[in-house]
Amino acid sequence: MALRVDIGWHSERGAREGNEDFAAALRPQPYEAGHGLVAAIADGVSTGGGGREAAQTTVVTVLQDYFGTPPTWETSVALDRLIGAQNAWLAAANRRAGGAAMTTLTALVLRGHSYTLAHVGDTRAWLLREGRCEQLTADHAFEHPDLRSRLTRAIGLEDHVRVDYLQGELQRGDVFLLTTDGVHGALGATQLRQLAKHAVEGEAQAASESLVRAALQAGSRDNASALVIRVLDLAAARLEDVLIGGRQLPVPARLKVGDTLDQFTVTAVVADTGLHRLYQARDNTTRELVTIKTLHESRANDREERAMLAHEVWLGLRLAERTGGAGSGFVNVREPREPSAFYAVFDWHGGATLEQALARKRTFSVEQVVQGGIAVARALGRLHRQGVVHRDIKPGNLHLGDDGAWRVLDLGVAISGQESAVERSLHAGTPSYMNPEQWDPGEGGRAATPGSDLFALGVTLYQWLTGHLPYGEVEPYQIARYRRDPKPPSRLRPDVPIWLDHVVLRAVARDARLRFETAEEFVLALERGASRPIAGPGATPYFTRDPAGVWKAALVASVVLNGLLLFWLLFLPR
Repeated sequence: MALRVDIGWHSERGAREGNEDFAAALRPQPYEAGHGLVAAIADGVSTGGGGREAAQTTVVTVLQDYFGTPPTWETSVALDRLIGAQNAWLAAANRRAGGAAMTTLTALVLRGHSYTLAHVGDTRAWLLREGRCEQLTADHAFEHPDLRSRLTRAIGLEDHVRVDYLQGELQRGDVFLLTTDGVHGALGATQLRQLAKHAVEGEAQAASESLVRAALQAGSRDNASALVIRVLDLAAARLEDVLIGGRQLPVPARLKVGDTLDQFTVTAVVADTGLHRLYQARDNTTRELVTIKTLHESRANDREERAMLAHEVWLGLRLAERTGGAGSGFVNVREPREPSAFYAVFDWHGGATLEQALARKRTFSVEQVVQGGIAVARALGRLHRQGVVHRDIKPGNLHLGDDGAWRVLDLGVAISGQESAVERSLHAGTPSYMNPEQWDPGEGGRAATPGSDLFALGVTLYQWLTGHLPYGEVEPYQIARYRRDPKPPSRLRPDVPIWLDHVVLRAVARDARLRFETAEEFVLALERGASRPIAGPGATPYFTRDPAGVWKAALVASVVLNGLLLFWLLFLPR
């Protein structure tokens, strides 16, 4: 889903000799979509003719440099840094040249499901929504009628500038107007609303021209400029947008077959884990089946659980946006329009998880296991390239659809760097599938990494092939389980080739240095198979598997030696 807008811009110098207004809007490139759209309007002020340059350089600098800020920066922070730097540069240039070139600035960013305004001076921003015309900015000028043209704040006026910021929810159909005082000084809000109706009807350019012409006909003696932006469709939600919905919207009550939730009608109750409820539902608009995931009503007031479900939704939307959705190895997340409650919507896929298939005693050929492992490893590679760690790869989270595609389920405990500290510190995962380093008491338990997902996939492949876990059932902090090397899968299933033994044993090696470093390396080893087999990890030395063993051996030797010495002293003749 991408942000779609209709933009119109018009400016005339009016009765002035020159035009010192400047405005522009910049759409993001595909790789910059997360930054959203940025637009700005400025009205230059000068005593030496530098107002036009001040307005133009300020708008161009803010718009171009905005896309160079880190995508993790909050929008107002990015704008504050850019406007502050431009103000300092312009103020210093004024001191050097002995001039007074200044400018007003009203900048607008449309990002995700929200808008952010930055404002200095007496240019204005207006929002037309549902027939209302609301002024979003306040003029920074003297209130006395004879001094209204005198600004109290402007870019370049002082070494430091104070910027007003406003943020709000963005909706489809919103129309934003950015105007200079040559327009709004001659027209009132009522006239602006009437003239902007062209934008509401889809003609942003016609609306901007009508506004400027009407202002000049109403007697405006100043430069007149108007920038009109109509929101046709919203971009995918950002994490901040989803978190707001997670905090503000209610958790749905328990649903039953036939109940309706917004545009969805429940067709089956799939699962109740005590933490979440899963439903199959039909989209009444498209008639497609979907999966709805809600928090259990007992967790409705749990802020962290709300945040984790919001993070899962955002991750799913982000993966769909960056990997193309279909064929990515994950279940697509759908974004409901104007939801009345907090829930997640996923594509519905018939089929079963690997855990369910194994529980039903379904047998998979070696070739089927290898191809499934390749599909899952590729999906993990896509996940890791986005800086995300799943943290709970296991048979219950691998799904084979009726279409024959393997998909990774449940990003509920995944970490992306955008989650809260509480979510990040959560020791997530299923013990039997977690790499030994996460239980290392000397390290206090290390954080999960992409390597943790690959170890879990290795454990899953071992169980997939043999029906057993390589280290048996592991309980938290049960380090003794890792003090023996797992048996080669071929010892438990004779049709497993030796090359696959080596791949699986390397994936679950006790020593992290012997494992695969990336998902791509794992995929390559499975794809090459017997044509270019890899070497097995070899037996782990006893003292590596059990570092305390050397002390145990020394203790045993000491006891034996002391026993012999005592026997010699007591029973042997001197």
